[in-house]
Amino acid sequence: MINTDLLISLSLIIVSGLLSFSLAKGRARLYLVNNEPLRSMPIYHGLYVSLWGMLPSLFLLFLFLLFKSNILSALVIPYISDTTRELGSDEIIYVKNFLINNISNLKTLIDSEFLTIDKAKSLSDKHSFGRIILFSLIFILSVISSIASFKSLSVRFDARRKVENIFQFIFFLFSTMAVLTTMGIIFSLIFETLRFFSQVSFFEFVFGTHWSPQTAIREDQVGSSGSFGAIPLFTGTLLITSVAMLIAAPLGLYSAIFLSQYAKPRTRDLLKPILEILAGIPTVVYGFFAALTVGPFVRSCGEYLGLTVATESALAAGAVMGVMIIPYVSSLSDDVMSAVPVSLRDGSLALGATKAETVSKVIFPAALPGIVSALLLAVSRAIGETMIVVMAAGLAANLTANPLSAVTTVTVQIVTLLVGDQEFDSPKTLAAFALGLMLFVITLILNIFAMIIVRKYRERYE
Repeated sequence: MINTDLLISLSLIIVSGLLSFSLAKGRARLYLVNNEPLRSMPIYHGLYVSLWGMLPSLFLLFLFLLFKSNILSALVIPYISDTTRELGSDEIIYVKNFLINNISNLKTLIDSEFLTIDKAKSLSDKHSFGRIILFSLIFILSVISSIASFKSLSVRFDARRKVENIFQFIFFLFSTMAVLTTMGIIFSLIFETLRFFSQVSFFEFVFGTHWSPQTAIREDQVGSSGSFGAIPLFTGTLLITSVAMLIAAPLGLYSAIFLSQYAKPRTRDLLKPILEILAGIPTVVYGFFAALTVGPFVRSCGEYLGLTVATESALAAGAVMGVMIIPYVSSLSDDVMSAVPVSLRDGSLALGATKAETVSKVIFPAALPGIVSALLLAVSRAIGETMIVVMAAGLAANLTANPLSAVTTVTVQIVTLLVGDQEFDSPKTLAAFALGLMLFVITLILNIFAMIIVRKYRERYE
């Protein structure tokens, strides 16, 4: 089924839902006209019938999309000729994919060398007949569900509670899907990481100081076994993130304090959108700016002071990254400080505290959980940045704490390991999953540490 068919299916479901809504709502209004005590408002009657009319059809459409490839494969496989089958599995797969991709285009099927004219018309007719069956099933199921739910309506029918229960189930379903997706990501990382550690020592990966994942294709080649010490990658990630946060944290927090506590409403409305524009600039633009402007500037300043500065340095990448994540700190911190009750601020000022004392002793402690969340979001954004690091810090896995040297990060190496036509059976490729799992664990530890800080220093106001 192509996008047009999906659009037709969704249109049938939506039209049937709107018709069901109008009919049920109109019937409920008749009760009101006759002065009958209606338990729920007419809109809930309409929503109840409309939801029951659409949800089963949407579930049927979801099942079809889930098994679409299997259904189409079963449809086209009988049309693959014996000559093609004799050529091997690769040729069969190629022909099958060609027929599936062009199954709705009769002219292309006829012009192809894989089918005769009669077989092409037969395949096209079966596909068209299947589409009609699908559309008919969707429409019939919508009508039957709407009629069944419509008959259950009455004057004393609690439609509002039924609608709320349906939405509650939908929200529970979506939240469960999000949790299952997260669990699937974690388990896939764990599974591939275990495969990696079956080939590379855990202690070599965690405590090794040399990172060179390149492996040779043949055993007799030089460098047939790579080095997978991840300490330089995590050191580089920590170094660049630290430089970025040293710039973003104070500038972002002080900007938020000014905008929320000192700036006039007109000034705030002008400056806040300008500040948030920084978050909308593509990272490749920041990368170009870091590589062409900030990097050479840092190098020239270092040479003027007699320091040795690499062309690609952690300082240049971290500085530009810090500017990029300022809005993540300032915007969220501004919102949480603005949400602190005005009575707390007015009470502090009424007791004789200055505005600065009110900010530091009352507003900041009350907004601490939100501020910590903003800082954590900025840290996560800095850790996950790739483009700026590639263009401004390089790919060299150097174990150093000198911000003037070239370093690389975990995310850059993950991208590097997975670029190109790779097979997920070598230590080089599986190392990306191990790096991803370690990064996940580090992020989890940061979140736990932040929760401990928040619980220890948070001020509660009853």
